[in-house]
Amino acid sequence: MISVVVLGAGNVGSHLVRIMQSVKKVKLVQWYSRDKNSIKSDTKDIELCNDLKNLKTADIYIIAVTDKAIEALSKKLPFENRLVVHTSGSIPLKKIDIKHKRGVFYPLQTFSKSADLEFSEVPFCIETMRKEDSNKLITLAKYMGSPSYMINTEQRQALHLSAVFINNFSNHLYRIAHELSDYKSVNFDVLKPLILETAKKIQSTSPYNAQTGPAKRNDQVTINHHLRTLESHPDYQAIYKQLTNSIKITHGLKKL
Repeated sequence: MISVVVLGAGNVGSHLVRIMQSVKKVKLVQWYSRDKNSIKSDTKDIELCNDLKNLKTADIYIIAVTDKAIEALSKKLPFENRLVVHTSGSIPLKKIDIKHKRGVFYPLQTFSKSADLEFSEVPFCIETMRKEDSNKLITLAKYMGSPSYMINTEQRQALHLSAVFINNFSNHLYRIAHELSDYKSVNFDVLKPLILETAKKIQSTSPYNAQTGPAKRNDQVTINHHLRTLESHPDYQAIYKQLTNSIKITHGLKKL
């Protein structure tokens, strides 16, 4: 049995609480948020806490707050020499106050409060300064049904940057596509099988080999047509040009 206190009621904290509630080998001791009212709707037999002075003893304290708040919150914790970890992809381990046993428990996945998540599909990137702390976090991930990887700060930051390209930027491109299809009264659902197949394809081949489209084919006629179509959307036209040139460079073709 591993006992845990979760600090933070955002997307990550809420999902961690939900999964830990359902795991027999994890005891969720408390859920901390400055505003207990903001998390009441998510709770079921969970002890809520909004005063750091009232935090109880646990094996692991998971800080799941915004990046800019991690360092300050770790300093305010009214104890020392306990295992305190954060869930950020970009913040160094050493931003946690030195009075604690420091670690990182970074879930490499996209989180939204309203969307259910299967934790078998949530890899945890783990970093600690002591092997016994690593073992605790590896065991916690295992109890949650998640894979785990020992990743240092530089590797984690590279993964986080990669994740921004994979998730945040691609989602923005989905939004642009949604707008363009709506503009011509086309149901966005028509494009969803393509989205799924694109993600499925790179499970068996590299993104480089999976590349298709007019830029890869050097189909300038189609490219010019697309650019004319986007003349009323100059921001999207600029994105189209930038990505087209990047693909052309990658595959040894001449830029626009």
